Amino acid sequence: MRESFPPARLPSNRDARTRAVLCGATAVLLGPLWAAPTPAGAAPALTPQARAAPALAAPALTPQALAGPAPAPQALAPRALAAPASAACGPAGGPAPTERPWALDRLKPESVWPISRGAGVTVAVIDSGVSAGHPALRGRVREGRDFSGLPQRQGRCDQAGHGTVVAGIIAGRDDTDAPFSGIAPEAAILPLRVLPDTGETRDPALPGQIAQAVRWAADHDADVINLSLVTEPAPELEQAIGYALSRKIVVVAAAGNSKEQQRQDLPAYPASYPGVIAVAGVDEQGAHVGTSISGEYVDVAAPGLNLIGPAPRGDGYLPEPDGGTSFAAAYVSGVVALLRAAQPDLTPDQVTARLTGTADSPPEGKNTEIGYGVVDPYRAVTTLLGVRADPPPGAMPALPAREDPSAWQRTVALWVALAGLLLAALLLVSRPILAHGRRRGWRPGRRPAAPVTDPTG
Repeated sequence: MRESFPPARLPSNRDARTRAVLCGATAVLLGPLWAAPTPAGAAPALTPQARAAPALAAPALTPQALAGPAPAPQALAPRALAAPASAACGPAGGPAPTERPWALDRLKPESVWPISRGAGVTVAVIDSGVSAGHPALRGRVREGRDFSGLPQRQGRCDQAGHGTVVAGIIAGRDDTDAPFSGIAPEAAILPLRVLPDTGETRDPALPGQIAQAVRWAADHDADVINLSLVTEPAPELEQAIGYALSRKIVVVAAAGNSKEQQRQDLPAYPASYPGVIAVAGVDEQGAHVGTSISGEYVDVAAPGLNLIGPAPRGDGYLPEPDGGTSFAAAYVSGVVALLRAAQPDLTPDQVTARLTGTADSPPEGKNTEIGYGVVDPYRAVTTLLGVRADPPPGAMPALPAREDPSAWQRTVALWVALAGLLLAALLLVSRPILAHGRRRGWRPGRRPAAPVTDPTG
């Protein structure tokens, strides 16, 4: 019998956060691949005064807006030359890793693979595209759609490399020669390209294109939507997220990155929208990555520093030493794919409850840096949870009881110890008796003679 969950309670101030404006440029793609200077002629970065301007007002969602069909996409003006169908896409990358990535050692997805490998689950990757030719992704990438200038490539051309690394972290195969795999190696990837080849993300049309991609994914059998990007809030994007959630699609998004000298820790979008699982980054010691934006909207965390993934062209790999919450979100989307394959009837709220209720939580239970903690794939899939509200600080659900293979050894050792104590006590008591017996040559003792009574008186 499948367990039932009530909707997970979201922080009470999340609705207010959905009206805030992300600091910085109009939209920022996460990760070092996109930390490029502003090109000539581009709009200047927002000033502190501009950042403090009133937020864009997004109207309340109506049932019609949530449940209505996706609007017909508008024709998109190509911003890059359309590559021939046979052309290779993106950078070739470097050599394959020689050691298993630390993120896999931390999350140990193979512990749950006997139960779930993500088969039958489709994860939509809304990003810079996903190149399908890498050995780690061969046979895993479906035909998708391009919303940013290369419609004939169906989303399967990644000139930047970002989306392919994200897809590899989610669903990379585990049967290649390299010690690399995705979290859910049998999940399918639905590539939806919204970002141009150059990484320039100041186009004011970008939120609308992301919204179109979200709706397209919801209408084309996606089970999970991964958004490893950040943009400004927009009514059409919030409504598209609501539409996907209403169709029981889990939405995972990066919490956002910031440079130390410009750190503002304002909410990032779409991660701040209600119902979206917002993911922060941690390092190899499990500590919060300094450039990962903090906030009450952060739900969970995952590896977000010193990472690696498949390159778009050839069989090389792209190292990501600076990481970013883009890749942390991809790890969480992989865990969600494992969970949805094992329990396909779970709602988005129930999935969120499982992730937050089984995460490796901080001492206080939840904080603004890593939310409820680092996700745990095995516990998320296998732990039996009851009715869940937000856990009090430090509270964690108990793991299912497991048979202890060393219990009988401890029992035998206890009995041997008790027997030894009894034997020692017996020897201690008998020692004076034995010594006395040796002195007497083990002869029986003599009883004293009875006094002789004179019968004559």
